[in-house]
Amino acid sequence: MREIVPHVGQTLAVGTALMAAGGAFWWFSDRAPYPYAQRRLLDLPLPFLTSACLDEVLGPKPGERMLEIGPGTGLQSLHVAPQLEPGGRLDILDIQQEMLDHVEGRAVQQGITTIVPARADARELPYADGLFDAVYLVTALGEIPQQSDVLTEAARVLAPGGRIVVGEFFDRHWIPFGRLHRIADGCGLHLDRQKGTTLAYMARFRRCQHAGLALGGRASLGWRRSA
Repeated sequence: MREIVPHVGQTLAVGTALMAAGGAFWWFSDRAPYPYAQRRLLDLPLPFLTSACLDEVLGPKPGERMLEIGPGTGLQSLHVAPQLEPGGRLDILDIQQEMLDHVEGRAVQQGITTIVPARADARELPYADGLFDAVYLVTALGEIPQQSDVLTEAARVLAPGGRIVVGEFFDRHWIPFGRLHRIADGCGLHLDRQKGTTLAYMARFRRCQHAGLALGGRASLGWRRSA
């Protein structure tokens, strides 16, 4: 009997099909918020979203108080928090208690005592107006419905001259840079800096001067919350 040897082209085609099927499974099974069971993937560094890039765009300084929305397993939290010492503090906010507990546990292991967790919805931040020097979200904004509400709330709790940093990477919940720019503009935020490409970038925004009146009026109608 003649042995049938697969053609190289057929082998490549099969391999490509399997990779495509695996990619499709990952794409359509990717859920929001990111499941805690898949947390190990959150510790993988991403192009243009490295710690060095975050430092360059966010610029953490000693004594500042910052808010991280959607900290995941703490890849950014554990890097930023020590840079706020002495006298600073990093608040982290997530809708999943498991993620907050995970970050707290890692912080204790590393002797970091300046991370303060809160479980809440990013569209209704439980903080007072003008409390933070900076608010940042890395691969988190796209997982939250009504991104304009998230950015409006982030702007509300931002101190005068403060900054909002958004990092995005191409996945199912990715927000293209152009779309983010339009959303931010509608929330009274102007682009201050952008690093990377539309597929993987970090962007820094600040409140426009005219936006303060609108946000202040909104706060006076019952949006103020205690820290």
